Amino acid sequence: MRRSAFKITVFILCALAAMAWTIPGESSLQAAILNIDLGPEGAEGVLGPLQLLVFLALITLIPSILIMMTSFTRIIIVFSFLRNALGAQAPPSQVIVGVALFLSFFIMWPVGVDIYDSGVQPFLDGEISQAECLENMSQPLKVFMLKQTKAPELNLFLSFAGDESLVQEVTPEALTGLGMQVVIPAFILSELKRAFTIGFLLFIPFLVIDVIVASTLMSMGMVMLPPSMISLPFKLMLFVVVDGWTLIMDMLVKSFR
Repeated sequence: MRRSAFKITVFILCALAAMAWTIPGESSLQAAILNIDLGPEGAEGVLGPLQLLVFLALITLIPSILIMMTSFTRIIIVFSFLRNALGAQAPPSQVIVGVALFLSFFIMWPVGVDIYDSGVQPFLDGEISQAECLENMSQPLKVFMLKQTKAPELNLFLSFAGDESLVQEVTPEALTGLGMQVVIPAFILSELKRAFTIGFLLFIPFLVIDVIVASTLMSMGMVMLPPSMISLPFKLMLFVVVDGWTLIMDMLVKSFR
């Protein structure tokens, strides 16, 4: 398990580094990545190593940020439910995680472009301060999360935070002033509810096949034959005939838009 987590972390870091080199017009960003300035020697240069230490600590949070603040949570849960509904050991976990990562990369690309244009590029050009850069970078991500968040979940965490104002309808443009400590858990809860709802709907057609196969075997007196062994080929045939992977990915992508 630890080796898998380590491999995923290394993969994410390599993907982020590749993004920095593939976005056109990013020479200043590439230079900033390659040249890390620790600051001058002396008392005033202590902030340089401290900032580097904080940066290295934030790198360890990249997997959590990727999982909890993007579309990855819903996608990986839906794929897990799909594999359980099929009753097969394929595709393996590495393939599921890889597909979920690249599908999340596709869905989150416009958000990443907005983050770079509004925060990173002006900061590298010296137009805004570091605090303004962080604020501008958080706005596109906050708008994305609010678009996927439902009012009951948002009101729940607003009440936990001691805010008595209730939200009747989630409008991202009007609620961008909310803190991340409220938006992130509300977004995660909404994603879990949506993913489990989609998983329930995915189970229904495969459950029908299981019931039909089990009833047929029982009526034929084959009670010692496992129904899952007979129903699995029919499930795979149904999934292939209806082009299941295309339908599921189409549904997932459209659910975020």
